[in-house]
Amino acid sequence: MALFKNKNKINEAVPSDNTSVVVEKPESRLKVMWDTLKLNKAAVAGMVVIIIFLFLAVFGDLLAPWDPEYSNMSLAFIPPCADHWFGTDQLGRDIFSRVLSGTKVSLFVGLAAVAYSLIIGTILGSIAGYFGGKTDLIIMRCMDIMLSIPSILLAITLMAALGKGLDKAIIAIGTVSIPEYARIVRSSILSVKENDYVAAAKVIGNSDSRIIFVHILPNVISSIVVRATLGISTAILDTAALGFLGMGVQPPMAEWGDMLGRARSYIFSAPYTLIFPGIMITIAVLAFNLFGDGLRDALDPKERV
Repeated sequence: MALFKNKNKINEAVPSDNTSVVVEKPESRLKVMWDTLKLNKAAVAGMVVIIIFLFLAVFGDLLAPWDPEYSNMSLAFIPPCADHWFGTDQLGRDIFSRVLSGTKVSLFVGLAAVAYSLIIGTILGSIAGYFGGKTDLIIMRCMDIMLSIPSILLAITLMAALGKGLDKAIIAIGTVSIPEYARIVRSSILSVKENDYVAAAKVIGNSDSRIIFVHILPNVISSIVVRATLGISTAILDTAALGFLGMGVQPPMAEWGDMLGRARSYIFSAPYTLIFPGIMITIAVLAFNLFGDGLRDALDPKERV
């Protein structure tokens, strides 16, 4: 009897010919990442703020009520009012319009500097991690030397050598961040280059460059993306620091750090000339940090529930 019962149970478990088995399609990695990111309210808030900043960077000049470069000494130091929402600076320029215009400059420098350092750092880190030996030793010792110098001090030194200007600021800020990306990429490649799929790619005759950029880097891209997102906030801070010292963007172009540097003498008589650019820097840096932290958790499988 027990044998017949077991056979019945087996027959019940096996579907008949007329029954179709429904196999659920596994969720894509991008969807899983997005679902995880949505659970992090701070990251979502940071992403919304970043979108707003990008919108202001593109359409800020159209939304500005005044010409950000127009000066009228008779309108100097007007406190915040209906005509000038953030007041006017020492040259009678509308601060609100200059803050909007500065959004474009700060985000452009931040994104361009990160793209520059990301490309160079990824190439150097890939070469060092994949080939190893003396090549790895030489490249990483150069990176260590750069890391031993404070980033802002190295950026100032490069600006002094290259000269002032927006393009020079991008090169200087991007250069000081190259070692961080090189070290991240190198360590990631060292952990995956001995995998079977890399050995198989070598056996079938793929070139070293194809193995690095087609087979290895796509598998370590998550850590690079997270560091790049967080690096934008650092680049914005470095841009503001260079502008504050008068070595970044040159007048009459508006930039948050330059606005702070030129208004520091009026911190007590007209504090609003510093408050609003400072708030914009703080919000932008905080937004990228929150989004970067959330993105790191979403890309890390250990953080998923």
